[in-house]
Amino acid sequence: MQREYNIYKSKELGIIYVISDGEAIVNVELFEDGWEKMNDQYEMVKSDALLLQEALKQLDEYFGGKRKVFKLPLKWKGTTFQEKVWQALCDIPYGTTACYSEIAEKIGHPKAIRAVGQANRANELAIIVPCHRVIGKNRSLTGYAGNRTDVKEKLLWLEQRYIDA
Repeated sequence: MQREYNIYKSKELGIIYVISDGEAIVNVELFEDGWEKMNDQYEMVKSDALLLQEALKQLDEYFGGKRKVFKLPLKWKGTTFQEKVWQALCDIPYGTTACYSEIAEKIGHPKAIRAVGQANRANELAIIVPCHRVIGKNRSLTGYAGNRTDVKEKLLWLEQRYIDA
């Protein structure tokens, strides 16, 4: 199976791979090991398709503090529970955070705090579906792509910098 991709270069995070199935954005990969897994799974073809160009433009606006909400066709693949979590992530306003327990409450599963964390980790649409805005109840930057809280910190800092822009 084939996937189209293009690359966004961020000062804050470096190379970001944006991947499409031709109809929607299906993955935003921040890490080289994740990109390598995608290459093992799919035939990756670099593309300047309009959808990918729009995604790169919106990422550029986001990193420049001009975009607070992404407006792109997205396809996520997960369980019904995961999709509820991902939709709830999209409702967290730019520059703010929510804790895992708040997301669990919002989707009607108040005891599913760890499952919310696992759904967060399974999010393949980083930045666009803002899993970086979810933090621990004690305000700690727990879990991001395993142990990459440095990325979460950079994204939250970026949003705080531009919150009133």
